[in-house]
Amino acid sequence: MVDSTDRPEGGATGAKGGTTGAEPSPHPHPWLGLIAVALGVALIVVDLTIVNVILAPVIDDLGINSVQAQWIQESYAIVFAALLLITGRLCDLLGARRVFVVGLLVFAATSLLAALAPSGAPLILARFLQGVGGAMILPASLALVNATFSGRARGQAFAVWGSTIGAAAAVGPLLGGYLADHSWRWAFGINIPLGALILVGVLRYLPVSPRRPGRVDLAGGALSAAGLGLLAFGLIEGRTHGWLLTTQPLGAGGLSWSGGPSPTLTAFALSACALRAFWRRQSALARRDAQPLVDVRLFALPSFRNGNAVTLLVGLGEFGIIAVLPLWLQFTLGYSAFQAGLALVALAVGSFCASGMSFSTSASALAQVRAGLTLEAVGLTLLALVAAADSPWWPIALALFLYGTGVGLATAQVTNVVLADVPAESAGQGSGIQSAARELGAALGIAVLTTLFFSTLSSGLYDRLRSDGTPAAAAEHLSGTVTDSAGSAIPALSADPRTEAAAQSAREAMTTALQWSGLLAAGLLVLALAATLSIGRRRSSPSGELGDRGGAESAP
Repeated sequence: MVDSTDRPEGGATGAKGGTTGAEPSPHPHPWLGLIAVALGVALIVVDLTIVNVILAPVIDDLGINSVQAQWIQESYAIVFAALLLITGRLCDLLGARRVFVVGLLVFAATSLLAALAPSGAPLILARFLQGVGGAMILPASLALVNATFSGRARGQAFAVWGSTIGAAAAVGPLLGGYLADHSWRWAFGINIPLGALILVGVLRYLPVSPRRPGRVDLAGGALSAAGLGLLAFGLIEGRTHGWLLTTQPLGAGGLSWSGGPSPTLTAFALSACALRAFWRRQSALARRDAQPLVDVRLFALPSFRNGNAVTLLVGLGEFGIIAVLPLWLQFTLGYSAFQAGLALVALAVGSFCASGMSFSTSASALAQVRAGLTLEAVGLTLLALVAAADSPWWPIALALFLYGTGVGLATAQVTNVVLADVPAESAGQGSGIQSAARELGAALGIAVLTTLFFSTLSSGLYDRLRSDGTPAAAAEHLSGTVTDSAGSAIPALSADPRTEAAAQSAREAMTTALQWSGLLAAGLLVLALAATLSIGRRRSSPSGELGDRGGAESAP
C-alpha cells in the first residue's frame, strides 16, 4: 500500500471511488483560480516553442555562434524534463500552491535575466534557470486542478488545462513571429507582467495546499535528474550530433566532443544506468515504507500505469508535427514567420472548442481521450493528403482545426484518466510522473519526426535533382544546403534564375517530407488509441483494494 505515515489525520485518501485529491475547494471562485493556473502553464509551454522563431534575431543581436544558439534552444527543455519527478514530490510535501508560486517567481525572475542578457552566456544560464521554474509549475498545476475540483467539474477543469497546452503550443510561433519583427527581448520580458497577474489570481482564488510531513530522497532525486536529463539530451541532440557515431562536434564550457561514439549514444547509456539505479532504489524504499521520491507501487493502479503509457504515445504523436510544420509553411508556401504562426491559430481554436465541448458532454474521460485521438489522427491524415507545394490556406486550416480539437480532448482527459485513482497524499508524485511521461514523449516525438522529415527532404531533393539531369556533386551540395538550413535556403535559390528549378524541387521534397511526417504522427496516435484499450473498468489501489466505481472508465 502507499505509505500513509505522513498522511494528515482525517485527510482524504482517494483510495476508493476515484477520489484523487483533497475535498473540492470551498472558495467561491475556483474557476478564476483555474484560469490563473492555465495561464501559468501557457507561459511555460510558449517558452518551449517561441525560441525557435526568435532565434535568428537573437543570433544577429548578440553575435553568438551556432553552439550557443543550440543551447539557448535546448537547455530549457532538458532541465525542465530532468526535474519533474523531484518537483512532483515537493508538491506533496510543501503543498502544490506553494510550489506553483515559487516556480512562477523563479520563472519570472529568470525571464527578466533572459530579456536583459547582454551576450550568449547569460542568456543560456537564464534558460537553464527558466527550466527550473517550468519544472515546478507543470506538476503543481496538475495537482492543483486535481485537488480543487471533483466529479464532472474535474473533467471540465482538465479540459481547460489541456486546451491551454494545445493552444499555447500554437500561439508560441505566432507570438514569436510578431516579436521577431520588433524585439526578441519581449519574448522573455512579457513573462514578467503576465507572471504578476497569474500570481495575484493564484493567491486570491486558490486555497493554500496542505503541507505533509516527510522528506525528499536526495540520492533518488540526483539519479532521476541525471537519468531524465540525459535521456532528454539524447533525444533532442541525436539528429545534430549523430545517434551512434559523432557527426558534429559538441561544445560546452570550452570543451569539445569531436569523435568516436556520439554524445547521444553515451547519454542514452548513462541515462539507462541512472534510471535503473533510481528504480531499484525507489522499490527498496517503498518496501520499507521509507518515503521514496516516487512510490513505484502507484504503477499497480491500471489507470495510472496504462494511462502513462498512453500519455507517452500521445506526446510522441502530438508535438513532433509542430516542430516541422512552421518550416514547411514558411519555406514551401512562402509564409512569413508571423503568417506561419497565424496559420496555427486554427489549431488553438480547435483546442478551445474541445474545452467548450467538455462542458456539455456526459462522456467519460476515457471516451473523450479516444475521441480526441481519433480526431488528431484524422486531422493529421487530412493534412498529409492536402499538403502540396502550392496548397491554399483553407484545407490546411481545416486539418489543423480537427487536429487541435483532438489535442484539446486527448491531452486534457488523459491526465484525468492517469490521476483518477491516485491517493491524495501521492497526487504530486503522480503529477510529476505524468508530466515526465508527457515531456519525454514530446522529446522523442520531435526526435523521430524531425529525423524523418529532414532525411526525407535530403534524399527526396537529391533524387529529384538527379532525375532532372543535375550532376551528382551539385545535387548532393544543393540537397545538403537546403537540409542543413532547414529549408531557409529555398527563397534564395528561388530568387536566382539559375537555381529556380532546384528551389521548386526543394519545395516538392519538403512537401513530401511533411506528408510522411504527418502520416507517421497519425500512426503513432492510432497506436495510442489502441493502447487505451488496456485501461479497463476495474482498478486496484496500491493497497490491493478494488474500487467500485469504475476507475478511469467512469471518470467524468
